[in-house]
Amino acid sequence: MTRNIVDLLNDSSKMLSEKGIENARLNAEQLLRHTLGINRVDLYLNQDRYLTQTEAAAFKRCLKRRADREPLQYILGEAEFMSLPFVVDENVLIPRPETEILVEKTIQMCKEKFASKDQIEVLEFGTGSGCISVSLAKYLENARITSLDISRDALKVAEKNAGLNGVDDRIQFINQDCTSSKIANYFPDKFDVLVSNPPYVSPTDFEDLPEEIKKYEPAVALSDNRDGLSFYRKIAELSPELIKTSGFLMLELGLGQAVAVKEIFVKTSFNNINIFQDLNEIDRILFCEYE
Repeated sequence: MTRNIVDLLNDSSKMLSEKGIENARLNAEQLLRHTLGINRVDLYLNQDRYLTQTEAAAFKRCLKRRADREPLQYILGEAEFMSLPFVVDENVLIPRPETEILVEKTIQMCKEKFASKDQIEVLEFGTGSGCISVSLAKYLENARITSLDISRDALKVAEKNAGLNGVDDRIQFINQDCTSSKIANYFPDKFDVLVSNPPYVSPTDFEDLPEEIKKYEPAVALSDNRDGLSFYRKIAELSPELIKTSGFLMLELGLGQAVAVKEIFVKTSFNNINIFQDLNEIDRILFCEYE
């Protein structure tokens, strides 16, 4: 015999908590809502409802996946970023709050520097789920964005997200290795802005990541398999061929990388280099101008 909603919530919350899952009750609620296709209010208005055998089996599968530390967002197939909905799967990183700082600062600087421009040309290195490009297109109506990623599977997800948020007409997705020394040859016209959240986790730090990240999220989008700085060096090398005079660069940084990354760009043609902190007062974003 199947169980009713209130008993399932209580038991599944306890089980997830014993497995070390934070916010176990909320996780259980979201998994059950996902299984039943209902909102939170309806979940609690129908606490005495019994699940069908099909529903119970589906919920059990979801619960096992979460107990095995698979990220909740992958199980649900969705995540929120910049108050926008995004499709996510194992081919892309789960959008994170700190990356919202990158987007917010990019929007702010675009409005300050390019207020009179009819169209702002933006290039993103390593788009993944498309959360950065889609959010920029959504909140900057005069932005035209070119988004690159080496993964075709990631680009399929990004394209879905552009369509989901109604900005697919202003984003061009291209399957391309962002570190190619010939990348400038693909773009005869330069860009006003280059933005990126590159892979910045070193192999040593990768081993220390939580199981949910290390086991399930795409390693190629997390680690450069070197010292965590190789993508910043490559971006510093390639950017002068891609960014217009008076354009700017905005990059997300890993924990403790600000000094090293700033030194990389001090040696280039960029100036007015600034570091912005996230809400936890961690140096998180590097901004610099090309003149």
